[in-house]
Amino acid sequence: MAMRLAPLFDFDFDDLFARAWDVPSFAGVAPMDAVRTSDALELRFDLPGYDPDSIDLSVEKNVLTLTAERNWVIDDDARVVARERRHGRVRRQLRLSDGLDASRVEARYDNGVLSVRIPVAENAQPHKVQIAIGSGEMAQAAALGEGSDN
Repeated sequence: MAMRLAPLFDFDFDDLFARAWDVPSFAGVAPMDAVRTSDALELRFDLPGYDPDSIDLSVEKNVLTLTAERNWVIDDDARVVARERRHGRVRRQLRLSDGLDASRVEARYDNGVLSVRIPVAENAQPHKVQIAIGSGEMAQAAALGEGSDN
């Protein structure tokens, strides 16, 4: 027979960890999945119940910043019986590598999920290198390079 220990499940472990180790709580961070494909980095952030107008996504100096806010307005005569959902502001910052094209970020918010696609920069994409056959052309190019004053 399985028993549920109610006091254990009512604990906010993020808050407990933050207080014990004096670090910021993870409560204000949007959960994220990241997938790297051959031509892009795809990110998905869980933002259920957030007004799309409150979501802000920006890139500055290869740092992607996401902020969003979900507010809960309670009538003065109401009494909260349970409060388990997170409210307030979330913020997430990610440092993007130079191999990504931060100028072409695309984003879509659908069913509580913010999907972000960051293409791989053209110069960072894998490409075939043509191999010359024989030594004629490369030997001539090397000889021209040796004689220059560069």
